[in-house]
Amino acid sequence: MKNVLLIFVVIIVTGFSSMTFGTNSPVKKSNVNREAIIKNLMVGIKSDNYGLRTSSAFLLGEFKADEAVIELLSMLHKEDSDDARILAALSLLKINDSRGIYAIKQAIRFDNSERVKRMCEKFYHHYLENKLK
Repeated sequence: MKNVLLIFVVIIVTGFSSMTFGTNSPVKKSNVNREAIIKNLMVGIKSDNYGLRTSSAFLLGEFKADEAVIELLSMLHKEDSDDARILAALSLLKINDSRGIYAIKQAIRFDNSERVKRMCEKFYHHYLENKLK
């Protein structure tokens, strides 16, 4: 039974990996639908659901969605959760907008959480290192 299950899992994984990274990749097609994806993520970042909000913030950073900078800045300043503020800072770093970088720099000094300050300091140093390259 375990062997059958293992074979089934391997078939599914190899099927998904070829589907995801092949020439007709949904990942490549998502570039065509980028605007729709960003629009939906912008709705998600305003949600009352913490998981949806943070997932949307992360994905907006992955998409380097500069149209999300204002929402991510708001998240960095207003979220109660340290994790959510750190995630907002990370997404701002990935987007690499000057407003976001400045907010990360200010969070090093003014955030109430030592953990958020420490992570923002790491993000800012990473930004400076990449800027010098």
